[in-house]
Amino acid sequence: MPELPEVEVFIQQLQPIVGTTIVLAEVLDDRLELDGSRLAGAEISSVERRGKHILVHLGERGDLVIHLRMSGRLRMSRSEREIGYTRLVLHLDTGDRVYFVNPRRLGTAIHLPDGFESELGVEPLGPAFAPESLAEITGKSRSPIKLFLLDQRKIAGIGNIYASEALWRSGISPARASNSLSLAETARLHEGIVGVLNDAIAGQGTSIGESVSDYHPSVGEQGEFQNHLSVYAREAELCERCGSAIVRIKQGGRSTYYCRNCQI
Repeated sequence: MPELPEVEVFIQQLQPIVGTTIVLAEVLDDRLELDGSRLAGAEISSVERRGKHILVHLGERGDLVIHLRMSGRLRMSRSEREIGYTRLVLHLDTGDRVYFVNPRRLGTAIHLPDGFESELGVEPLGPAFAPESLAEITGKSRSPIKLFLLDQRKIAGIGNIYASEALWRSGISPARASNSLSLAETARLHEGIVGVLNDAIAGQGTSIGESVSDYHPSVGEQGEFQNHLSVYAREAELCERCGSAIVRIKQGGRSTYYCRNCQI
């Protein structure tokens, strides 16, 4: 957390900085290992998302790559209580500022002069992600499907919340071997993944708590999609589809929520 939808919300908010120039990059945390002087004078040509990464493209100067990890946020405003957790400030020639607020200091900010390259998998909201391509990659794996969805080398951007929700929407048990899914099931899973990610973006993401470390799409506001979660963090509550109790299991050290009755 933040996952793809929350990162996408920040990307949308940052579009006004495209075309501006960084006057000063004020690095406030030496854990970032970032030389702010290398960013001064760089023009921001675009701001994009790749998986859970924020890519601030700087033309011939390469990319500034932000990974928010558990508690980070990158946006053009901050609250009073976020001041002490601000690790990087980009001062722009328009007078605007971009703040990297990173309470738990797990997020990263890296300048890559040669641009961003990675082994990330397919973008689930991109044109290359289709039911047929999902069937192809799941068919090569014996991993439990929930863990498969969390593997960023397979599909980029899905985390614990939306993996559980997508599997519930598709009626598939998180414990199923990935290569055991039929074509009809992978088609349902594809629909579940795309649907839940788009719905969460429209709902401004999921806010689980109200602390400074929790996700806030903007100052003083929370996301809205937590009000529409069907299984995540709903252990012992009744499944809205079949009325059975939601259960929680551990997979790969993470909590998985699902309905044993209607996810098979």
